[in-house]
Amino acid sequence: MATERSGYVTLLLGGARSGKSRYAQQLAAGSERVAFIATATASDDEMRRKIARHQADRPTSWRTYEAPLDLEATIQAEAGGYQAVVIDCLTLWTANLLHYYQMKPEPIVERADALCGLLSKAETRFFLVSNEVGESVVPAYESGRIFRDVLGELNQRVARVADRVLLMVAGYPLVVKPNPEERR
Repeated sequence: MATERSGYVTLLLGGARSGKSRYAQQLAAGSERVAFIATATASDDEMRRKIARHQADRPTSWRTYEAPLDLEATIQAEAGGYQAVVIDCLTLWTANLLHYYQMKPEPIVERADALCGLLSKAETRFFLVSNEVGESVVPAYESGRIFRDVLGELNQRVARVADRVLLMVAGYPLVVKPNPEERR
C-alpha cells in the first residue's frame, strides 16, 4: 500500500526460533538512533531468561520501551525521535490483549486497525516481528484457535500497510512482499 510518508515499514514473520528478532535487529542496526519496543512480560523463569537473552543481544545504546498492552500509545509518544524502531513482537502483544479482553477478538481487531493507521503515516523505519501461524496444526482448544485467527488477521492487516514483508526460515529471509526498489 503506497502512501506519502518518509518512513518505511518491514514486517518479519516466521516460526519460533526462525531468526526473526535477530534479523530485525540487524536491519535496524544501520541506524544511529534506535528504539526497541518490547511487548513481553516476565511471567515465569523461562520468559525472564528469554527477555534477558534478547536484552543482551541488543546494543546498549538502544532505548527500550515496554508496551505489553499500550503499543499504539508508545509508538505515538516515543517513536518520532528515532531513525528506526523495532517492535518485538506482535505475537505476544496479541496474547496480552486476548488475556486483557478476555478472549474477545473484536477489540483487538480495532487495536490492529489503530496500529496500522500509525504505521501508514510512519516517519521513521519500523521493523515489526510476528509469528506466522497459518502453517501450523489447528489448535485443539478454542482459545488456541481464537489466538491463531486473531494473530493471523493482525499479520494480514500489518502486511497490507508494510512496504516489505519477509518470511524468516532458519535465519534466512525470504521476500514475500518486496520493497518498491525490489519490484523494478
